[in-house]
Amino acid sequence: MDLDVFVTAHRAEWDRLDHLLRRGRHLTGAEADELVALYQRTATHLSLVQSSAPDPALTARLTQLVARARAVVTGTRRAGWRDAVNFLTAGFPAAVYRSRHWWIPTAVLSTLVAALIGWWIGAHPEVQSAIGAPEELRRLTRPGGEYETYYSSHPAASFAAQVWTNNAQAAAMCLTLGAFLCVPVIWILFLNMLNLGVGIGLMSSAGRLDVFLGLVLPHGLLELTAVFVAAGTGLRLGWTVIDPGPQTRRSALAERGRAALGMAIGLALVLFVSGLIEGFVTPSGLPTWARITIGVVAEAAFLAYVYILGGRAARAGDLGDVEEPDRSAELPTAA
Repeated sequence: MDLDVFVTAHRAEWDRLDHLLRRGRHLTGAEADELVALYQRTATHLSLVQSSAPDPALTARLTQLVARARAVVTGTRRAGWRDAVNFLTAGFPAAVYRSRHWWIPTAVLSTLVAALIGWWIGAHPEVQSAIGAPEELRRLTRPGGEYETYYSSHPAASFAAQVWTNNAQAAAMCLTLGAFLCVPVIWILFLNMLNLGVGIGLMSSAGRLDVFLGLVLPHGLLELTAVFVAAGTGLRLGWTVIDPGPQTRRSALAERGRAALGMAIGLALVLFVSGLIEGFVTPSGLPTWARITIGVVAEAAFLAYVYILGGRAARAGDLGDVEEPDRSAELPTAA
């Protein structure tokens, strides 16, 4: 394509679109129709320039024109309570449900890794010696030791807030760093499973695994599920970079990235609940069976929420993405 000829042929249309956009709301009906037509043609021109003769200055100008025109044509709207309700009852659970083929295998494999690490440490005294001196390990694992007092070492409210902040940051990192070919997500997962495995191994070697699980399970079921969902979504995002499927890579990343952003908000709420359990239930004087029951009920409620509400929304076509009017316009691809 001869860029100079192309610009000469269409500059008047772009100038006219710019003029109509500057007039804002003071357009007649005919001028509004003209603006829409010019917007569509300019979007096509931008696609042609990007695919056939990419020129930075011209691309920047046309991109700005298309963005301004789209804002005028589609309008803007403010998010309201209806959007929040739709997100919580359809968008978020649908996104989690649709990514289940990623986070469920992630959960299974990660749990196996933690169990194997725990067995390896528990069955090999030399590994325990490499972790710490005998006195240090006794201080961790004895009755009233650091593994037990950890959950009651701070006031419940501040401890719950601290736990929530740390877990939300870990989940957000999994969601956002997945685009870097999955590597950061795998590392974050491994560190989490390593910490869990060390606790399992040391407490089992001290004959107190039941105490450890009684402390971890009440909040850990829901907390780890949220981390696994975030990690699975991050891995899915990373795989999209490698294999976007039938979509263009940019389009596929945009769709899954928007869904991941929404999931970060939803998972922050889930982790808030697990933080409350960890801050108020885990260190409480309730019997172990009662604390574990609370954790199991919270986990079952979340899974039912995902599979019932999320499954229904997903089957109805909800992608967990933002509403159609709020998505970036996709430009036509030149043949």
